[in-house]
Amino acid sequence: MTLLPTARLLLLATLPVLAAASASAQTAVKLEGRCEKLVIAGKDVTASCKNTLMNTVSRNRTSFDFAAEGRALSFSGNGAQQERTEETDPLQPINLVIPSETTKDGVVQGPLVAVGACAFSTPEPGKTAITCEANAAKGTYQGTFVTDAKTPAKAPDGEAGGTAPAR
Repeated sequence: MTLLPTARLLLLATLPVLAAASASAQTAVKLEGRCEKLVIAGKDVTASCKNTLMNTVSRNRTSFDFAAEGRALSFSGNGAQQERTEETDPLQPINLVIPSETTKDGVVQGPLVAVGACAFSTPEPGKTAITCEANAAKGTYQGTFVTDAKTPAKAPDGEAGGTAPAR
């Protein structure tokens, strides 16, 4: 299903709230745009970062999942603890990072207790960024993903049209 840019971004912003309302809720939204930065345990892997980002909500946890060639990084936190830094900028506290790497033996994941946050702005015409940063025992973890937040175009039948990232 293709959502309008604003509708998708608003969905992403409300996912943690929806998850808190229903303990069995599970939702995943795929965003398309540009991965501008990805640092895993202090190592910059931005050059191989993919131009998609997953926002997943399962029970009371929300995560932002970055992917790169042979690697991935998930920033995870309790969705019910989401805060607002300003009226339009939600801040998701992060207490877990999950770096993973594809090896000859399969995918190796190493969940780590972390302290950090992911910030994302409410959609408006132009760029909308999701920026995550956390510190854990194995180093610094960072991710910045930018997606377009375009004003929905009106289709001839009166329904809005267009595509853009979800939130």
